[in-house]
Amino acid sequence: MFDTIAPRYDLVNRVMTLRMDVGWRRTTVARLDLPVGSVVPDLACGTGDFCRELQRSGYRPIGLDLSFGMLGAARTSAPLVHADILRLPTPDGTADGITCGFALRNLIDLQPFFVELARAVRPGGRIALLEVAEPPNRVLRWGHGIYFGRIVPRIGALLSDGDAYRYLPRSVAYLPTADRMLALLDDVGFVRARRDLLSGGIAQLLTASRA
Repeated sequence: MFDTIAPRYDLVNRVMTLRMDVGWRRTTVARLDLPVGSVVPDLACGTGDFCRELQRSGYRPIGLDLSFGMLGAARTSAPLVHADILRLPTPDGTADGITCGFALRNLIDLQPFFVELARAVRPGGRIALLEVAEPPNRVLRWGHGIYFGRIVPRIGALLSDGDAYRYLPRSVAYLPTADRMLALLDDVGFVRARRDLLSGGIAQLLTASRA
């Protein structure tokens, strides 16, 4: 079933972020700060937006997604692999870096995911995880809540499956606090973990280096 609705979830993200996601992806890839030619799997790659940005920056991306529908709709020349991001088909310590965009909120528990990242990334490698967030400013949070919780689902219902768009704002509530996510990264073997808010706090970027 997910394969048939997966492209709609990608459209949800596009409507939600409009064109800001282009800048967010570029910031995410820039924060990897890895040598040109580094191998960087992009997890939950969707239609390949991150893969294209990684290639543009001189990296060698590999797109991984659990959905055949997403992989079939991908617009990238990077290798694509059908895989569960909790069980990566990657030998220990062989990825130079890993990116992931807008998938954390779909995981019930982030700890196993972070453990898998630590297993796959080589010492000194980097991760950059982009996700939505709620602005800390009360006024911005109020406006964001109206747009994200009411307007986006209505627009989405006109364009596609309304249920998919109603799911999106609810899914943000599944994310742990920032302090908890940083502590989890530290616990599994990452160092210099940090969280940066983007665009006034409507998106967040988690970065860390493998010890």
